[in-house]
Amino acid sequence: MLLGLIVVAIWAGLLAFRGGFWRVERGSAPALAVAGRSVVAVIPARDEAGFIGGAVGSLLAQDYPGELHVVVVDDNSSDGTASVARAAGAPGRVTVVAGKAMPPGWTGKLWALDQGIAAAARMQPDYLLLTDADIVHAPGNVRDLVARAESEGYDLVSLMVRLHCKGFWERLLVPAFVFFFFKLYPPRWVAAPSRATAAAAGGCILLRRGVLDRIGGLASIRHEIIDDCALARRVKSGGKIWLGLGDTAQSVRPYGGWRPLWDMIARSAFAQLGFSAALLGAATAMMALTYLAPLFLALGPVDIAAKALGIAAWVAMSAAFVPMLWFYACPLWLAPLLPLIAAFYMAATCASAVQFWRGRGGAWKGRFQAAPPLTRPETPRETPGAGG
Repeated sequence: MLLGLIVVAIWAGLLAFRGGFWRVERGSAPALAVAGRSVVAVIPARDEAGFIGGAVGSLLAQDYPGELHVVVVDDNSSDGTASVARAAGAPGRVTVVAGKAMPPGWTGKLWALDQGIAAAARMQPDYLLLTDADIVHAPGNVRDLVARAESEGYDLVSLMVRLHCKGFWERLLVPAFVFFFFKLYPPRWVAAPSRATAAAAGGCILLRRGVLDRIGGLASIRHEIIDDCALARRVKSGGKIWLGLGDTAQSVRPYGGWRPLWDMIARSAFAQLGFSAALLGAATAMMALTYLAPLFLALGPVDIAAKALGIAAWVAMSAAFVPMLWFYACPLWLAPLLPLIAAFYMAATCASAVQFWRGRGGAWKGRFQAAPPLTRPETPRETPGAGG
């Protein structure tokens, strides 16, 4: 009975007091003239020949009234990424930078981005758009991002891009990934100056160029594995940020099964916990209480009152999941499976810790980063899917 009251209280609190994270609020960008604002898009690319052409082409096709240039950093690719990027470009609008060897203390993606930003700085743009090689932007996306930044004076504007979601495993696991992310980082809290919550989604980040000087450039976060949220924390410490969900930018990279999604979580979840075994245990226990306990109560050998409370909590979490399933055009019968999906994310989080302890954590494009000997707390961290 007590367990039933606890899980109902957890879900009542999440739905009522967690910033409305479960609502899918896209919202239209402000109608604002952005002529005269120049943008340089920076794309780190390592063995991305299959995707980089589409990403570059979508940026060059933007319905944007200002100057827009694209910088691609070819991070020691072996598949002709640089040639494809050049072929997709237009004279004077695309710069391909040959990546240099990564110095100690940097993560691979941040080092590639830093080189691209250095090239972009010579053009003195008003904004930098940090994006990925597999992201395709709708024609009005850059205009909308700049309009939002200009209208509210945001220093950083980020979109959680629409992830590839077509196969069985993608439909089962991708909407939950975004659901858990927004539960950790409710967009309303991210935008609120009064709250410390800060986050960004690395596939689409628009950043005022001058902000990098204020925070010490990417070198100030060069060791971070979860680089997008680390950047958002630095920017919000003295500025304004915004995070949203939209379909004006989409990832065209298919996952193809459950393993790539597992690896995506295992790459960073333990870093999100500050590499702390104690926090790993606490987060796992909280996830079990939040997601698995209602299922146990609803289906297990308990009294009728506890069973009713378990069912109520299960219905509440399923209802909260429905808007994200709707956004991704997934069947709504997946909603009651959220406890099992959460179990998958719990296991991947534990696997993340094992990988770091084995010295194979933070994998990105064939590189690994071990956990540092000392954690560097900046703000309280949470693990994907662990919030409760």
